[in-house]
Amino acid sequence: MAKTTITLTLDTKVKNKLDSRAKKELLSVEELIEDILRRSVLSYKGNSTADKVDDKFLTFFSRKQSKTLRK
Repeated sequence: MAKTTITLTLDTKVKNKLDSRAKKELLSVEELIEDILRRSVLSYKGNSTADKVDDKFLTFFSRKQSKTLRK
């Protein structure tokens, strides 16, 4: 599979959390980020007509609000 290079700027706290999580999962930080992004894209449910976002890229990584109300 062809690979593309992407540069991310992360907060120090986020980088430290990624480091510790990667260590727990016996992965490098790069492998962990690839895995997180891959799972996020795979869990994407498809196009929704309710999305009113100018940038469709944001819909890939945005979480949907649950429509159930708690009593």
